[in-house]
Amino acid sequence: MTYVTDKSLQALLDEQPNIVDFLRNQQTGPNVYPGVPAEYSNWRDEQRSWAESAVLFNQSFHMVDLRVTGPGAFDMLAYLAPNSFKGFVPNRAKQFAPVTPEGYVIGDVILFYLAEETFELVGRAPAIEWVEYWASTGKWDVTVERDERTAARPLDQQGYRRNYRFQLQGPNAMAVLDKAMGQTPPDLKFFHMAPIRIAGVEVRALRHGMAGQPGYELFGPWQDYDTVRNALIEAGKDHGLTLCGGRTYSSNTLESGWIPSPLPATYTGEGSRAFREWLGASSYEGKCSLGGSFVSDNIEDYYLDPWELGYGIMVKFDHDFVGREALEAKKDQPHRQKVTLALDNEDIVRVLSSMLQTGDKAKFLEFPSAVYCMHPYDAVLKDGKTVGISTWIGYTVNAGRFLALAMVDADVAEPGTEVTLLWGEPDGGTAKPTVEPHVQTEIRAIVSPVPYSEVARDSYAEGWRSRAA
Repeated sequence: MTYVTDKSLQALLDEQPNIVDFLRNQQTGPNVYPGVPAEYSNWRDEQRSWAESAVLFNQSFHMVDLRVTGPGAFDMLAYLAPNSFKGFVPNRAKQFAPVTPEGYVIGDVILFYLAEETFELVGRAPAIEWVEYWASTGKWDVTVERDERTAARPLDQQGYRRNYRFQLQGPNAMAVLDKAMGQTPPDLKFFHMAPIRIAGVEVRALRHGMAGQPGYELFGPWQDYDTVRNALIEAGKDHGLTLCGGRTYSSNTLESGWIPSPLPATYTGEGSRAFREWLGASSYEGKCSLGGSFVSDNIEDYYLDPWELGYGIMVKFDHDFVGREALEAKKDQPHRQKVTLALDNEDIVRVLSSMLQTGDKAKFLEFPSAVYCMHPYDAVLKDGKTVGISTWIGYTVNAGRFLALAMVDADVAEPGTEVTLLWGEPDGGTAKPTVEPHVQTEIRAIVSPVPYSEVARDSYAEGWRSRAA
């Protein structure tokens, strides 16, 4: 896919005196979750449901889908993936987090192996655009078909997608699926798929997990959206199934430990110049926003490698892939470690109470997600020195506190270490419309495990989330 635009992303960047300033003052707010109400009931009960009963996430609207088909599809995707494709067969899925030739993460999506020569990538746009670019080079016999997220579609196309996509999570998820199917669900291993039937139609079921609980992703053709959704809601009536609204959805990652928002590392580097020249200025990278207290004049200070995101366990040097040489050079170097920051309740109250006075105020902390841009980067401090960055922040009723997902230097990564989070932007804030005039303040925090949810650490298949890892 190319964009109808009068210039490329590279041309747009060439016009900017400083890429960081450009992104920090973009007018784009946080990622939107269209197609569902902000709250079906209230965000507290919706959060509680994934820990205590069951929740139905509706993922049909906010992600990009890319269908990749053809005899060259497997080889191309393997060439773009640091993780191994050995043993990867139809009816399996995997996390797909491509890196630049310089070894920095572009983004991550879920890759579904639907059938021979047929794949689907689902998630945020940057990794998908990277695949589209490589498909356009003609090096492989592949076809790509993009199904755009609802927010980026014309108004007359916002009522449908190629597929519906639901997530059924929580301790009662199996019981709900059992009732909806009218029989015992298949016993699937993590990231394995199987066809099932709900209300007379075929559904693809993926064993997956979000929100700190293993569960199922259910998807199929759009024409079956209402049939499957209504059957799941009916089946969940006796099992405490709660519908999750857009306001609640983005907070589930605080417990599962997945970082949704690494800045795509494609704004610089000769290895991705051809990509920038192919990509349009109206692309995700041309419009996304950067925010928070961490500020550097060098955009490359915002780039992340797989180890920082907890994906080091997935990197396998058993095949040739884009960025292999760079990752081989990085693998034995020190890496920041992903952690959860449990923010101090008294300091949170102090920040919130600043709203109840005239004069200086701290940056507003929204419930349950306090993220106010596409890519939040806040500085984590120890004794006044920056020792890491936080990239997601919000409140979860299941923990009873604000949490932040962060990457910190190895010498402060031990659980129990005391650090502070620098909250708010310098100089009263940037020009983003989601940023009001405010003053920065430090919030004390305790370094804690990731995932914060003990269920997630014990119950997920071995991988970046599990205790074994």
